[in-house]
Amino acid sequence: MGCQRCALADTRTNVVFGKGPRDAGVMFIGEGPGENEDLQGEPFVGRGGQLLDEMLSLVGLSREKNFYITNIVKCRPPKNRDPLNTEQDACIGYLWEQMELIRPKVVVCLGRIAAMRLIKPDYRITREHGQWVEKDGAFYTAIYHPAALLRDPTKKPDTFADLRSIRAKIREVCPEVYE
Repeated sequence: MGCQRCALADTRTNVVFGKGPRDAGVMFIGEGPGENEDLQGEPFVGRGGQLLDEMLSLVGLSREKNFYITNIVKCRPPKNRDPLNTEQDACIGYLWEQMELIRPKVVVCLGRIAAMRLIKPDYRITREHGQWVEKDGAFYTAIYHPAALLRDPTKKPDTFADLRSIRAKIREVCPEVYE
């Protein structure tokens, strides 16, 4: 709560660090908290988070049981704008530490901002969602951000196909997630 590494600290209500079991084999990473998350201090608790939980339950995943969820930046950008590179740079060390502690085998980026930061800078979510990349002993993929699915429900079929791929990858590399 004492972090002052960037200007987002001036407008936050809560630092939104993350939620889930520390030994999770799967980590979901978004870009930054929204208004509901800032107020409650927990990631993905608004409408987008509720949709995400519903979708993930269809492939047997639950934030209480078998995945950890967080964001690149831990404080809400004003008016839910994309986090600036300087804000991401100020906060990324916290994410690296979370990843070091949790050691996920499967990392799912929620949206293009997270994918651009964690997979590759020129990541194109519309073309590359659902594709797998192996980095540092973990498998990375990206799906559409839940907020994008709320705005454009026509992306849901692609996302459900991506979720089936995520379930298959989890069963391949960390089947204990489903035990």
